[in-house]
Amino acid sequence: MLNQPKPTAVAEFDGIKARINDYVALTKPGILTLLLVTTLGAMLVAERGFPSFALVLVAMIGGTLTAGGANVINCFIDRDIDALMPRTRKRATANGRISPSSALAFGIALTLAGVLVLGLGANWLAAGLALLGNLYYVFVYTLWLKRTTPHNIVLGGAAGSIPPLVGWAAVTGTLSAPAWILFAIIFYWTPPHFWALALLKQGEYGRANVPMLPVVAGEEETRRQIFLYTILLTAVTLLLVPFGMSWLYLIGAVSLGGYFLWMAWQLLQDPSKALARKTFFYSLWYLAGLFAVMVSDRLILG
Repeated sequence: MLNQPKPTAVAEFDGIKARINDYVALTKPGILTLLLVTTLGAMLVAERGFPSFALVLVAMIGGTLTAGGANVINCFIDRDIDALMPRTRKRATANGRISPSSALAFGIALTLAGVLVLGLGANWLAAGLALLGNLYYVFVYTLWLKRTTPHNIVLGGAAGSIPPLVGWAAVTGTLSAPAWILFAIIFYWTPPHFWALALLKQGEYGRANVPMLPVVAGEEETRRQIFLYTILLTAVTLLLVPFGMSWLYLIGAVSLGGYFLWMAWQLLQDPSKALARKTFFYSLWYLAGLFAVMVSDRLILG
């Protein structure tokens, strides 16, 4: 009795569920969550309050579809090197559970749907920016920079910096100086965030011939660059103060940035995997915390 096979209907349902999970995983939900946080944060800052629920819903759905489409196409392109790295070899495109043609079609469909949702539900500037971020991530970062230069994360970081512009444009229909400062914050946050991860995964990148900075320049130079970019990041966050942010944001930005600098300095002095891991995870909380502080500043004091 215990070894009886599952009823056909149950087995089919499990198969469909597993298939859906495979497709969803290709969109990289963890990355999408962080992108949506920056999109929503930019919307709340631009509105100086709460945008309409309908507009927020449009921006979240459109942003998820467009960025998710880029991530799926990234998995389609990188399926060869993904199969070589333990961190990514379980992706359905890497082990063949989803065919390359199906993944590509899914990614393109998500992209087009996201652009239409943003264009029709918000405005075409927001839609165009989301499409620009998608195309930059696919063609500039994935197809060109990732496999050719250790500066891939620096230059490619522009793709992940576009969601705040999308959120700002969705609310205002324009792009003003604070929107570009939000872009710069994500741009300068990206290198220390990903290089901390690269210190932990450099063996995988080396086996896959991906020229991440630790593989090409060594750990010491990577740790130095993490510290330098964290200095730049902290300085850039303060540029929002002349554009309406008050003492609440200033205290939050200095505190969050100061601790990030302290961690980066410790990592520079001590080439420890444990410190690299702590720096990587703190960078995630740092970005979420920074946007939470700027939104709180606008809602409470703005």
